[in-house]
Amino acid sequence: MTMSIPRLRIRRALLGASLALGLSLSLTLGAPRVYAETPKDTLVLAWAFDDIITMDPGESFEISTAEILGNVYSTLVRLNIDDTSEVLPSIAESWTVSDDALTYTFTLKPGITFASGNPITAEDVAFSFERAIKMDKGPAFILAQFGLTGENITEKAKALDAGTFQFTVDKPYAPSFVLNCLTATVAMVVDKKLVTEHAEAVTPSAESPYDTDFGNGWLKTHYAGSGPFILRDWRANEVLVLERNDTYFGEKAKLARVLYRHLKESAGQRLALEAGDIDVARNLEPGDLVALEANKDIAIESQSKGTVYYFSLNQKNPILAKPKVREAIKYLVDDKAIGATLIKGIGTLHQTYIPAGMLGAIDDRPYHLDVDKAKTLLAEAGLPDGFTVTMDVRTIQPVTGIAESIQQTFAQAGITLEIIPGDGKQVLTKYRARNHDIYIGQWGTDYWDPNSNAETFSSNPDNADDASSKTLAWRNAWDIPALTEETASALLERDTAKRAATYADLQRKVLADGPFVLLYQQTEVGAYRINVKDYRLGPSFDTNYVDKTFKE
Repeated sequence: MTMSIPRLRIRRALLGASLALGLSLSLTLGAPRVYAETPKDTLVLAWAFDDIITMDPGESFEISTAEILGNVYSTLVRLNIDDTSEVLPSIAESWTVSDDALTYTFTLKPGITFASGNPITAEDVAFSFERAIKMDKGPAFILAQFGLTGENITEKAKALDAGTFQFTVDKPYAPSFVLNCLTATVAMVVDKKLVTEHAEAVTPSAESPYDTDFGNGWLKTHYAGSGPFILRDWRANEVLVLERNDTYFGEKAKLARVLYRHLKESAGQRLALEAGDIDVARNLEPGDLVALEANKDIAIESQSKGTVYYFSLNQKNPILAKPKVREAIKYLVDDKAIGATLIKGIGTLHQTYIPAGMLGAIDDRPYHLDVDKAKTLLAEAGLPDGFTVTMDVRTIQPVTGIAESIQQTFAQAGITLEIIPGDGKQVLTKYRARNHDIYIGQWGTDYWDPNSNAETFSSNPDNADDASSKTLAWRNAWDIPALTEETASALLERDTAKRAATYADLQRKVLADGPFVLLYQQTEVGAYRINVKDYRLGPSFDTNYVDKTFKE
């Protein structure tokens, strides 16, 4: 019997059950205590997740959402977080690659089901690929780069039978690259029957020729997955609840539920953690981390992430489009001060777009604070008196602190920087529409391969406003046909050393001339109470799994 997954809202029944457990879902400002005590079967995390826009894996392209989706959906294969050079079976139990490296055939695990009770078949996998390509939302390019289009998707990604899925690519890519892409959130498998039941009819248009929304409207706030947890409830900027999926085909989660509380301030998280009101604090600043190190009831987990922080310059702004201005700005970041204070313990200075630990990473750091050099470059650009510009900033640390630091150093060279604060959703929406001057934020790798970052920082196949591929280079209107071609060529290089050399070359070109100022690579930190066991942070933002975590 098919189970209808409820709308993602805190329902009265859930509130009653929560209160019976000693829980209080009060999120009133000024009331930092959330729980009288946290139940043993429930993990409570404080975390800033105001960037969540949609829960549809075919549309979602936000850092916080990916962590949630990574715990509630399944993919054909998944990244081995203990050895990122390989992928492991998930829905697929095995796979083969043809001799010409064009056809990938996956055999699914038998007898597995979605949380709804519906069986997981190759038709569900094919449907998940088809809807991602035809909806053509932000993450669709991860699959589209294999030559998939709305016209050929049903032939290129198809079920051979109920237990066999076949995927055909357009070029003989390195198999590791293809498999790594299939670990991305856009490749998560959704319940075709459940999603189709809730699809809405729409009028075809020039933007989308299809007469259905492929369930996108419903799946923004509903769930249709098969992961170790069920996405039970979500209230934007308030609370998010996961519950154990007892139909999961793998080892069952040890916790009955995981509750994320939206709490942005580091000090508030620290106090709640020390008081035992929460189990895990996720957005701690350096000062609060130092304060917790002496607390014998608190342990700290850290993990270098495939996430880089940067700010970018929209080339639609004629001033920021001047090469000398771009270069001058790179000399107006006080990297030493930022490294010693704002990111101490939570990041490592890094000026190139491939994170350390990934194929092709380099550690070139040629730019340091040099106000005199910046002034000279601005004068050469015809701007000896500087200019005024805006920066869109998510109101979360350390981003706000870094923006304020940049504001001060810009002023030393005559540049007036106006900071425009907003929550994650507001800032991202504006950025994705190319309506910013300067944007500051983070980019987390979508899959563990250098192309994930290269394709977005050094590739822009179509700079038109209505382009289908909207990379970070596109968001900043940086038209780069030569770099786009070089980025594409790296995918066909089977020699690992030569491929790494190409990525090193690409990064140096972007570093010298691009509209991106890379700041640091994230070290993600989670402070937790010592009764929490097996809490781990993964190398990517969608591998912070909590299914093995438990409490004593």
